[in-house]
Amino acid sequence: MKIKIALPSKGRISDPAVKLLERSGIGLKDNTNRKLFSETYDKDICVMFTRAADIPEFVADGAADLGITGLDLIEENEADVEILEDLNFGKANLVLASPEESEINSLTDIKYGSLVATEFPRLTGRYLKSKGLLVKIVELSGSTEIAPFIGVADIVADITSTGTTLKMNHLKIIDTILESSIKLIANKKSFQEKKDKIEAIRTGVKGVLDAEGKKLVMMNVTEEHLDEVKNAMPGLTGPTVSKVLSDSGFMAVHAVVDEKDVFNLVNHLKKIGARDILVVPIERII
Repeated sequence: MKIKIALPSKGRISDPAVKLLERSGIGLKDNTNRKLFSETYDKDICVMFTRAADIPEFVADGAADLGITGLDLIEENEADVEILEDLNFGKANLVLASPEESEINSLTDIKYGSLVATEFPRLTGRYLKSKGLLVKIVELSGSTEIAPFIGVADIVADITSTGTTLKMNHLKIIDTILESSIKLIANKKSFQEKKDKIEAIRTGVKGVLDAEGKKLVMMNVTEEHLDEVKNAMPGLTGPTVSKVLSDSGFMAVHAVVDEKDVFNLVNHLKKIGARDILVVPIERII
């Protein structure tokens, strides 16, 4: 049974999503021309390119078995899907913002019947209602930031990753509705009927995620320095030690370590007797 994976056809998460699949071993046969459907090097997997906003609904309805899209869009569509993995990129917040000169500085300043402009009417309305605020939602499809300055709204609910765009448009954040990131999602029926293949894809993706920021450090060390080296090596489950097939009396030691620790670790290992130290990139950890 073929697996269809829905990816955004454009936008900030499109290229990272394609690259993640490629690093997972699911490369597109033709990545230069993104058609509606693209074959991969696995004959049982194909990719469907579409709008990121449509992916939650397509996966929920079974038009696609898997999808990569933002939590904000999943929640906005109220999509009944299985969230398999947080993909650790595309982090952004759906926030409420008001003009810098406005007297609205927090939720308590929002008055009954205030106008709220947003591309996320369900999420925004649901959140404000949960806070006991009765407002009127003005649904826009873009240029939300301008709404308060042309009399369309009092405040806006918009997605931001750094807040820079809001500041450039003289808006201040007054509250956060949702912290979002990019998710790997599955159709619930497909997850049951095609579980083995979907789990294989999930394993490949998770292997890439687990390898991010990690390096494999390998070295040779004499037995007299082995315990000191072992104690210095963090590793995921401790270092792996094996005997070097020679008469030199050396042992081979290797471990997976955080990239941020490599510089200091390598210098420390060298001082305590390690030699032939190699630092190797890791593509996946399964």
